Amino acid sequence: MDEARPGRLFHPWPRGNPAARSLLLATMIMVAYGTVAVASASEGQATANGGSSWSIAIHDVVYLGFGLFALYLGARLRTGYLIRRAPLAMVGGIGLLLAVKVIGVSANGGKRWLNLHVIFLQPSELFKFVTILYVSWAVLYHHEELGEWRRLALWMSPVLVGSGLILLEPDIGTSSVVVAIAVVVLAVAGLSRQLLIRIAILGLVGFGGFMLVKPYSARRFLSFLHPGQDLQGSGYQLLQSKIGLGAGGLTGLGLGHSREKWGLLPNPHTDFIFTIIGEELGLIGTLTVIGLFVWFLFSATRIALNSQNAAQRLVVVGIVTWIVLEAVINIASVVGGWAVTGIPLPFFSYGGTALITELFGVGVLYNIGHDTSRLGGLEIEDHVAVVGRASRTAPHPEPRATPRTAPPVAPRHGPMSRERVRRYD
Repeated sequence: MDEARPGRLFHPWPRGNPAARSLLLATMIMVAYGTVAVASASEGQATANGGSSWSIAIHDVVYLGFGLFALYLGARLRTGYLIRRAPLAMVGGIGLLLAVKVIGVSANGGKRWLNLHVIFLQPSELFKFVTILYVSWAVLYHHEELGEWRRLALWMSPVLVGSGLILLEPDIGTSSVVVAIAVVVLAVAGLSRQLLIRIAILGLVGFGGFMLVKPYSARRFLSFLHPGQDLQGSGYQLLQSKIGLGAGGLTGLGLGHSREKWGLLPNPHTDFIFTIIGEELGLIGTLTVIGLFVWFLFSATRIALNSQNAAQRLVVVGIVTWIVLEAVINIASVVGGWAVTGIPLPFFSYGGTALITELFGVGVLYNIGHDTSRLGGLEIEDHVAVVGRASRTAPHPEPRATPRTAPPVAPRHGPMSRERVRRYD
């Protein structure tokens, strides 16, 4: 891709990068697979709602249309523009989460949506992507401050505020994913092991405190450890999920022939879409889902490794962490390996805002895969400094009085005291 001019917001649709094409193909297969799975899994719920058996599937296709448009935008927007506007996006994200507390719509015991009349917007899903941009921006512009824990807490406070508002919805699963995304991006950027350990300890303390304040949430979260103790209550969903997966066997009962979706398993087209796939298409169907996510992971990893812009690499790491982590949590929860937290299966579960945001993220990955520029439209006082790999041969490089094509190297300090700052010509 030709380097975008600073004044341009969009560039032409990129094409030609094998890793990006592979990622896009994997995503399109998952989206098509997921659309068919939702159409089948939602039949019982749609009928129970008094409408057509295809009503939920039709809504899913509408959301998919918005999502494909979001993918197109993500592939054409200059990533430098997105990263520079990350603080503004964070303000907007927190504002939307506050709006949920005031005028939000409640459903299934949680207040998580805003009624826009065209769609129901779930700001917590948007906040995941906002977090990726914001943490990448913080590393790019304030890397020298993040090695001191007070400064780190200051710059990460918007992420903590947002995750706290999500936790109060209540949505412990999404809140945990947001924090995990931020920690992984900081870890990859080079945050010291000491600070990472402190963050882990504080996270465990905070989680324990929440469980003490909310004993009902604690019982539900820990029920996967002993589901047989309350088969009519907290263990019911997991029991029915295992029955459905077991009934599917190797090849399944056949597409559309699930029994669990007819009122036996709650949320079959959202939280437990993987179970319905296993029941109808068997072990072959579920292994295909897992294989597609592995394909996605490897393609995105190639994009990250090939990127010449460290800020963009952090964005790739954040998006991959978000998508793959949610897939792992969802699949683990429906087979009994983790708590049922309401985390959707990306590209498969029914959900408007989630699907739209995920596809926008894929568009950004596709965009980055084709971006061969080093600056990516980002300039800070005539140079761009981001955290890079350690250099044994030149641990303390001296600034050089050279033209703009060879900008000075930023001093080595801060977060990443063991890392040197890499210069991008």
